[in-house]
Amino acid sequence: MSDSPLENIPHQSSLQPVELFLDDTIQFRCHKNIACFNECCKRIDISLTPYDILRLKNRLELTSNEFLAQYTVPYEMDASGMPGVKIRTADDNLACPFLSEKGCSVYDDRPTVCRYYALGLMSMRKEKSPTDEDAYFLIKEEHCLGHNESRTITVGDYRKEQDVAHYDEMNREWLQIILKKRSSGPTIGKPSARSFQFFFLGSYNLDSFRNFVKSEGFSNVYDLTAKELEQLKTDDVALLQFGFRLLKQVLFGEMSIAVKSDAMQKRTEQRREQINVDPDNPNQNYDGPGMI
Repeated sequence: MSDSPLENIPHQSSLQPVELFLDDTIQFRCHKNIACFNECCKRIDISLTPYDILRLKNRLELTSNEFLAQYTVPYEMDASGMPGVKIRTADDNLACPFLSEKGCSVYDDRPTVCRYYALGLMSMRKEKSPTDEDAYFLIKEEHCLGHNESRTITVGDYRKEQDVAHYDEMNREWLQIILKKRSSGPTIGKPSARSFQFFFLGSYNLDSFRNFVKSEGFSNVYDLTAKELEQLKTDDVALLQFGFRLLKQVLFGEMSIAVKSDAMQKRTEQRREQINVDPDNPNQNYDGPGMI
């Protein structure tokens, strides 16, 4: 089985070894009058999902490029080098850059792992299973006094309270991409550097991905209607979800986006013009339909 990149466990010793499900009950409450308020924000290690970035860059009125440059650092999510993004902190100060004296300055648009705390999420795909399963774990850090509060709440109701379900739904297909790669392992091979670059573009750099969708190269390959293209030019959420579908097509050959019938021939001819290709081997260095 494989774990989710959304796993938010500051220290392994903080993780309670009891697997929780939606109907299970936890005792926890965080509020501004608690003595430890904001302590969890002063030493962070927060991975961002694509929908996190969409919400935050719009909240801050920044382009994706601007947000990524100012507030994030890249990291490798697994041994194969699949690119992830974390919130940037100062070398001498691990506090969240969005932490203010009054608390979280982007609270309504805070990242998924912040919404889940003090729960950890683990998405798993068991061997030979076509679907992934979510499980939850309680995180107990020494500084957190929220566990001493008298309120009890089910995991399911806590997710609703923190609006986590919406975030999970927005990122569902993206998580499936990562889980499929991890569970398949060497059977699908290590993606090329070019594929990783495209994964980064389609996952995190939404505005640059939109420029790609608007490009002549894209329109020469993919067969979208004028209405579909117009929506992708104006609707961030629609573009994000389309990007996940395209990533599945590029990485795994799951053909859900129509490719123009003459696209393969045109791509081959274009590649021949760009590089020296053996005329007796027309498939040399060719990525194939749906590939980048």
